[in-house]
Amino acid sequence: MSHPNHSNKVIITCAVTGVAALRGQCPAIPYTVEETAQACHDAFNAGASIAHIHAREDDGTPAFRAERYREIRDAVASRCPILINFSTGAVGIPMEERVAHMALKPEIGALNMGSMNYAKYSPKTKQFYFDMIFANPFADIALLLEHMNTHGVHPELECFDVGHIHNATPLIDMGLLRPPFHFSLILGVLGGIPPTTQNLAHMAAQLPGDARWEVIGISHLQWRLVAAALSLGGNVRVGLEDNFYLSDGVMASGNGALVDKAARMARDQGFEPATPGEAREILGIGTRAF
Repeated sequence: MSHPNHSNKVIITCAVTGVAALRGQCPAIPYTVEETAQACHDAFNAGASIAHIHAREDDGTPAFRAERYREIRDAVASRCPILINFSTGAVGIPMEERVAHMALKPEIGALNMGSMNYAKYSPKTKQFYFDMIFANPFADIALLLEHMNTHGVHPELECFDVGHIHNATPLIDMGLLRPPFHFSLILGVLGGIPPTTQNLAHMAAQLPGDARWEVIGISHLQWRLVAAALSLGGNVRVGLEDNFYLSDGVMASGNGALVDKAARMARDQGFEPATPGEAREILGIGTRAF
């Protein structure tokens, strides 16, 4: 499938909050609906065209209620035209709760493409701070895809290792996954592929030839991976879900500052951040359905 000619455009996604980080680690983490909407607005003003969103309750605990996602969707959409990407990832949450908010018709739904160990380890204390199995069997992936297809939600294929990329093959054969394909290559989670530029290049080489892709670099090596992705022709994701720091020891004041750095890095390589409208064209996403 041919894509619109936006060869000098880079799509910047901002993952504004995640589920794990707390304000004790980074004071700028948004919790409330209003804070999340403001974070998305700040990211849009700095050059992001997509906001990746996990819902939280006002106290910062993860929220999976469809109504909470509806409140966030409406608050974000009232502020700016940034494309809305809702997470579907969760551990220990029934599938009916993981799929319910796809009925809200966000432009994009994040789709985890395989199971893995998912952990955080401290060499300093010699202990794991969390250690879990992130289970995403094909039956669950297919169910999520069916709901996304029913509601016109564009799937973002999140791949934590090389094998996850090739898990798309049977889903394409079944007709559940249809082009244009949109992959996210995630490097730096313990249990997934390590965060090196060599590994990123290897993952990018495994993608279908007409796929669009972005890098998601976790923690302090993120900026090297952003630079590598730009040089390889990829798009980029930043935000407080993935990394708090603009540089060593310099914590970002908010999501907008992280997007601003990514936009400057893109411009330094001769690119311009894509607008939400351009991102729609590049990814093959139709007009807003809510």
